Amino acid sequence: MRHPEPGTIPETAAPEGVLLLHGIGRRAASLARMERAFQAQGYVTLNLDYPARTAALADLAARVAPTVAAFAARVARLHVVTHSMGGLVARALLTRHRPDNLGRVVMLAPPNGGSEVADRLHGIAAYRRFFGPAGAELTTRRDASLTALLGTVDYPLGVIAGDRTLYPVESWLMLPRPNDGRVSVHRTRVAGMSAHVTLHTTHGLMMWNGRVIGQALHFVRNGRFLVPDARTP
Repeated sequence: MRHPEPGTIPETAAPEGVLLLHGIGRRAASLARMERAFQAQGYVTLNLDYPARTAALADLAARVAPTVAAFAARVARLHVVTHSMGGLVARALLTRHRPDNLGRVVMLAPPNGGSEVADRLHGIAAYRRFFGPAGAELTTRRDASLTALLGTVDYPLGVIAGDRTLYPVESWLMLPRPNDGRVSVHRTRVAGMSAHVTLHTTHGLMMWNGRVIGQALHFVRNGRFLVPDARTP
């Protein structure tokens, strides 16, 4: 029987997988560059489109759960990378449908503590029509059922925040600084996270930023950021 050379992986070994979950008002294509970066490093990926603006967080997690479970069954470990509200969908998913082979989780600009922008706008009919039920759950005020749904972070989690904005009205009038124009750096944090880093990037474009992608790759591989708990210029 021929044995593999030291340092090589047998062809029959299952690959590691990465689930990607986009933000509200986005599609899977918004994470395409991130997906390609992980594929180039040998990961298999599941970059899901899901109806982020038409259902509440609990329903969104339930809708993606069967597809995620089937994907998780084909990989050695399932890692998760999210953008914006995708982080809350991931938390709900992992609370109710966590796979046994869960690996590491990276969240880009997650509103873990909600967003003051949602506080100011969720009472406006146009906001409710566009962002739907999940949009109303992005406020900083959460009831017991939503808190229970998001659960306790007891898995390796790295959070990447941004401190640059392309939205001057929201940034200056609605959000405490520093912020990325949609979420303040403070509210990206969550109890139980393993590492946090703030990069000079903005909410809507950070998933295309090479430095952000590099940090996400490093955390998934090593369980830490290149520059943890620090603001990088």
